[in-house]
Amino acid sequence: MFIIQLKLSDNKSRAKDFMEGHKEWLQAGFDTGVFMLSGSLQPNAGGGIIAVNVSKEEIERMVAEDPFVIENVVRPEIIELTPSKADERLSFLLD
Repeated sequence: MFIIQLKLSDNKSRAKDFMEGHKEWLQAGFDTGVFMLSGSLQPNAGGGIIAVNVSKEEIERMVAEDPFVIENVVRPEIIELTPSKADERLSFLLD
């Protein structure tokens, strides 16, 4: 499992120029079953994604294809998490 932080960079003012491509990139991640959750980092600091069923190399490739990353609107940080305990609603993550 990976937690991806997309922290706004100095180029954040260009976000509107690449928002449509970023949304399409996010949707592709959901369509493939890799992205489970995405949302905004508060206050106005960028975005976050939870990804599963993917290797470190695969998620690094995926993140590198985000138009926001390509255009330096955000700086990505990929954190790998190996769950050892979960609420029963998330128990599938421990399999």
